[in-house]
Amino acid sequence: MSYSLSDFPKDFLDRNEKNLKGLLKEEKKSKYHNKKTVVDGISFDSKKEAMFYSELKIRLQAKDIKGFCRQPEFILIDGDAVMKYKPDFIVFEKDRTRIIDVKGMRTQVYINKKKVFEDKFDLKIEEV
Repeated sequence: MSYSLSDFPKDFLDRNEKNLKGLLKEEKKSKYHNKKTVVDGISFDSKKEAMFYSELKIRLQAKDIKGFCRQPEFILIDGDAVMKYKPDFIVFEKDRTRIIDVKGMRTQVYINKKKVFEDKFDLKIEEV
């Protein structure tokens, strides 16, 4: 079992800083300030993505949507160099299918993959 600094109260850490140095791993700060969140045993890259998942579960239970899947993989370019794209969700509604990416920060890599995906599959990615 491994522990991180956030597992301990601050006053305990202050009193035992010298003894703990090197024994505990430092939590990495997210480059985009998102906070990993676990819901139903599933780790999400951000609270926003976890909340969207929770909303989809409620919509599914209410029969507002037919279903959804998380992070399906699409091959954008195949061959010597492979380019893949995993949207956060595909949502199957009664009359349409939506490709959803929960975004906080639009990186250049994402923008490039989005363009290739939309051109190849003639589908639009919705950013929420």
